[in-house]
Amino acid sequence: MDLQLQGKNILITGGSKGIGKAIAKVFVSERANVSIVARNMESLEKAKEELGGNVSIFQADILNADEREKLIQSFVKKMGRIDVLINNAGGSNGDKAMETEMDLFYEALELNYFSAVHISKLAVEHMKKHRSGSIINITSVFGRESGGKVTYNNAKSALISFTKSLADEVISFGIRVNSVAPGSILHETGNWKKRLEENPEGIKEFVKNEIPAGRFGTPEEIGNVTAFLASDKASWIVGASINVDGGQSRMNF
Repeated sequence: MDLQLQGKNILITGGSKGIGKAIAKVFVSERANVSIVARNMESLEKAKEELGGNVSIFQADILNADEREKLIQSFVKKMGRIDVLINNAGGSNGDKAMETEMDLFYEALELNYFSAVHISKLAVEHMKKHRSGSIINITSVFGRESGGKVTYNNAKSALISFTKSLADEVISFGIRVNSVAPGSILHETGNWKKRLEENPEGIKEFVKNEIPAGRFGTPEEIGNVTAFLASDKASWIVGASINVDGGQSRMNF
């Protein structure tokens, strides 16, 4: 399907590896102008080389509010406008609630939630000028139901809630906001890869018991759904949280 994304300016945080890189690859295949953000310049340059196409790189630590502001300013100055923002950067930390220090709760919220909120607000100010745009937040099925680490769940749940609030607020400006909630995704730099290597039989049982599709998801499957949501083909999807999980989620909604 031609998603009519050719020439659109796409900004992807955490875009140098894993799910973010796979999302970038899909947009490259759609002939969009893709920009990826990460802290490490070496990984950014490597990803740019591997992705091919029209890819730009921006080095920024999105945990830093000043760098988030500079990122959007630099992006708009270089590209002229922002059409699509993908808030993909994130990560988990800590353990059970009573075994996790408070600083890890704050850190998880800054990385997974506050950074996405801030960058979204900055992007909306530019999107409003053109009365169009799409923002997609990469969350998790564990932001919709229990599972995973408590700090991560809390932050992703908050981001799903923010997605709906912002979506209703800005759709009148032609800006759509949605979220994609991946299930367990296997890729080279992810936690599932590490767990699989450490305990292959245990992870095999996990997949059998917890994922009806009988396998892990791939980063490309997240990328495909994200690109569709960013396109005008999804013009009537506003404020949604879309599970991409092979049936792993136990929710009815």
